[in-house]
Amino acid sequence: RKLCTDLGVCGEIVTGAQLEALNDTEAAAAIARATIFARVAPLQKSRVVRLAQRAGLDVGYLGDGVNDAAALHDADVGISVDAAADVAKDAADIVLVTKDLGVLADGVEEGRRVFANTIKYVLMATSSNFGNMISTAIGSLLLPFLPLLPSQVLLGNLLYDAGEMTIPSDRVDEELLQRPARWDMPLIRRFMLAFGPINALMDFSIFAFMALVLHVDAATFRTAFFVESFATQTVVIFALRTRRSMWRSRPSAALTLTTLLALGIGVALPFSSLAHTLGFTPLTAGPMLAIAVLIVVYVLVVEAAKRWFFRRAL
Repeated sequence: RKLCTDLGVCGEIVTGAQLEALNDTEAAAAIARATIFARVAPLQKSRVVRLAQRAGLDVGYLGDGVNDAAALHDADVGISVDAAADVAKDAADIVLVTKDLGVLADGVEEGRRVFANTIKYVLMATSSNFGNMISTAIGSLLLPFLPLLPSQVLLGNLLYDAGEMTIPSDRVDEELLQRPARWDMPLIRRFMLAFGPINALMDFSIFAFMALVLHVDAATFRTAFFVESFATQTVVIFALRTRRSMWRSRPSAALTLTTLLALGIGVALPFSSLAHTLGFTPLTAGPMLAIAVLIVVYVLVVEAAKRWFFRRAL
């Protein structure tokens, strides 16, 4: 007790003898209050772990001896060290090769960063693909020709994925690193249903402009739709990659470079020597101006919708 006081580890101390005298209900209550468990037998260590788990806690256990093996095995995360007994290392989930718990904190932070960037891609891809699916399906029903050729759809997906290959390098907002995150399928579904139709609305806008205002042919229509669809879903990455305002969260240099490079290639294709092979035709100033306006409008609408969505989601 004196040592704990000197170290500043305050709280109730429960000994193995006290724990032995308690039933599971009483022991669970004691575990919730206690900070330190002293002179605890191997099976009692395992009991403490299991009762804490039953109370809904995620339990980590650090041990290096034979008498720690059961608790290491039962814990959600068993941690041992390289110099530990073989049975302890076999029972552990993590074996530290250096005597420094700081590597665990670094690992947790890096894991949260990887998970956050994975969720970014999932949210962006599902919402964009859902929006494109809506506009392409409805366009196929209303137009006398396919809105995009199959090869053009595949080309757009290839360029988009190539541009987003650097998402793992992206910066993650500090608040996302401060708390654990879980795979939330309902959130992904709601995000897709909220932002997909916004994407489709931009597609329908270019549909109306090209078909009802300019009365263009099929090749010009497809070219304008390809450029608009690809440009909007690419540029909006800078808005959807963060829950903050896009102006208050700086993307990584690699993500910025690859995204802008993919965007430049997608916009330049109709003016390149590959245009005829890909079914494209050069666009005049009118469609290009309309696409530029739609990109700006789309980003502004997504920024407003994002603030509304995450206020309701949190």
